[in-house]
Amino acid sequence: NVYELEGYKMGIGKGIILTLLTCGIYNLFWQNHQIKTVNFLLKRNELSFWKWFFFSLLTCGLYHIYYEYVMARAIIEIQSKYQFPIQSGSLPTVAIILSIIGLPLVVDAIEQKELNGIIEHIFSRK
Repeated sequence: NVYELEGYKMGIGKGIILTLLTCGIYNLFWQNHQIKTVNFLLKRNELSFWKWFFFSLLTCGLYHIYYEYVMARAIIEIQSKYQFPIQSGSLPTVAIILSIIGLPLVVDAIEQKELNGIIEHIFSRK
């Protein structure tokens, strides 16, 4: 149902500010939200919050870098699926580089921007 999509949009500023104010705790909720959004748009369970959470802990954050790459590739797949006009083919590379240099919050913001754009694109077609 296309109207369910409205609940998947999220304010980027809200995500950044709440993550900073809570010393990163809110980012757990943001990651879960993005995972649910991607799975909903793909219509399959591609990503798992608990897998991301536990493997990120076990690898001291290294899995998170890989996860940002996987999330970015899933976003590109979604863009293609819904004929999104601007596809960010370099998003996976950007996600890895920014995550490696310690800017995963920037990656989350970019990915949320892309997801919000896809949702708006789907609404504009209905």
